[in-house]
Formats: sequence, structure tokens, C-alpha cells
Amino acid sequence: MVSLPYHDRRAAGAVLAGRLLHLAGHPGVVVLGLPRGGVPVAAAVAQALGAPLDVFTVRKLGVPGHEEFAMGAIATGGTCVLDDATVRDLGITPAQIAAVRGTETRELGRRERLFRGDRPPLDVRGATVILVDDGMATGATMRAAVAALRSQHPLHVIVAVPVASDDALAAVQAVADAVICPLTPTAFLAVGAWYDDFEQTSDAEVRRLLEDAQAHLPEDARAGALAARRNADRSEEHTSELQSH
Repeated sequence: MVSLPYHDRRAAGAVLAGRLLHLAGHPGVVVLGLPRGGVPVAAAVAQALGAPLDVFTVRKLGVPGHEEFAMGAIATGGTCVLDDATVRDLGITPAQIAAVRGTETRELGRRERLFRGDRPPLDVRGATVILVDDGMATGATMRAAVAALRSQHPLHVIVAVPVASDDALAAVQAVADAVICPLTPTAFLAVGAWYDDFEQTSDAEVRRLLEDAQAHLPEDARAGALAARRNADRSEEHTSELQSH
């Protein structure tokens, strides 16, 4: 039996971590995994670097009546990114955008609570963020994630994926500060084609990985993560106060 490049997502994360060891121990580094499949990969990276781990959830905003086509995306932290050209060309109204955004915001919130519980997301302002997934076929989700993340003002955005198509790699290189991708096969096929074990990642596994990462953080990194969460709490409180007025 021919062995594929990656045994499983955890092994793929270890390979990525080897490309990122120059960031090990740096206090301003945060690792974010795109759920669900990107989280086991991100967990291995975070563990190797001694960095805090969190999820970064992205929900596509589908064109009304043609939901398979994206007109934008929302992400962790309430960020909304719209494709202005698509909105303009299709004549999508503000009311239609608000309706779709409301539906997807509720679903994003449900998923965030499922994965993270009551913990707020990490504050990434001024951080070097490593954004991780288990692979990229088109790069559309990762591009939306990078665009959403930019609005939260990180210092740098590094995308790290074990495998990608040539087109996806080029698309994401255009928006990220750096892209780490050890494998770009000419005949890409699909992300799962490059793993021996590509079983679906469960919600329970995502929760467990986040809890384990928090429990095993080095003391200095844990202090930084707690400070980042407190900053996120204060930001949410400030936003709520503004909205109430």
C-alpha cells in the first residue's frame, strides 16, 4: 500500500510546525484554526510553538436565491466583508444583505458557542496570526478568512496549510503576508486525497483540542492569552454600550 504524504491532520500540523519554528516562544504569536478540519492541524502547530490556540469561524454570505454564490462573509468577532462588485452587479439591496447577515450571524454564534463555550475569542490586535486549515482546493474560504481577520488589525497574517492547489495558493498569496504550504501537487484532485486518514473532525474533538491547548499553555503564553481574552471582553462591553445608546 502506498503511503500518502500525511498520515492524518495532526501529522500534517507537525510538518507545518517545522516550517514555523522561528516563531516558537514569541509572545505575540496566535494560532487560529478554521473549523472543523483545520483545528487538529492548528493544535499541533500551537503546541510546537507554545502559542495560544483558538478557532476562527467563517460563514459565507450567499446571494439571495443563489446561495451557492458568495457575496461576502462574516467571521469570528462579528467582522463582515462584502464583495462590493458582486453586490453592485446583482443589484442586491441593503435589506437583503441584512437578512442574510442576520441568519448567518446567528449560525456563526451557535457554532462559536459550541466550539468555545463562554470564552470570548482571542484579541488578535497587533499579533502575528498563523491561520491554519487542513488544505485549500479553491482558496475561497481562506481568502474570506484573511479579509475578515485583517479588519481586526493583526500585525501579520501567515496562512499555513499542508496542501493546496496551484490556483488556491496563488489566490491566497495575494492577500496574506506569507503562505506556508509544503505540498502543491500538479494533479491536485482533493484535499483528502493527500491524507491516509481524513476522517471528519467532530464538534467534540474541536472542543477537546481547544480545552487541551488552554490547559497545556506555557505560563507566559497563558498570561498573554488571558490578557487577549480580557481585551476582547472589554471590546464587546464597549460595543454593547455604544449600541445601547
